[in-house]
Amino acid sequence: MSREEYQIPTGSASASVGGGAGAGAGGSSSYNAPAVRDYTGSGADGGTMYYMCGDCAVRVPLEKGAAIRCQKCGARVLYKERTKRMVQFEAR
Repeated sequence: MSREEYQIPTGSASASVGGGAGAGAGGSSSYNAPAVRDYTGSGADGGTMYYMCGDCAVRVPLEKGAAIRCQKCGARVLYKERTKRMVQFEAR
């Protein structure tokens, strides 16, 4: 599928399941669009992201604009957690 044919997936369940312009190009027959994330702070989480402390390995919640510092040991080295979604790359 070329860049021009790409369509942004929608969060609705009634989105075309394999009925797009390039769906028959070896892709899966069903596609579940990822959930839409709300980073505006109006949700239950309020846009909180979780990071791992580099020193004590505790899970640190950070909101947008918060100080980048571990709440347990005070270290400033935080690593972003790996995504739970499957990530696949095509090698040549």
